Amino acid sequence: MKIYVLDKGVVLAGKGWEIKQKLKEYQDRYVYVNDWIQDVQGQGSLPALKRVK
Repeated sequence: MKIYVLDKGVVLAGKGWEIKQKLKEYQDRYVYVNDWIQDVQGQGSLPALKRVK
């Protein structure tokens, strides 16, 4: 399984069950993909957005 975090997105390469497992793992840490990208790039100082249901 390989995960590439780019400037404007995330690319997951692997078997289907591996990708689903990784996405479930990361959904507990990050609400948005943008949060994930900023954390990896070290720009986590922006205020977190909140999901409105």
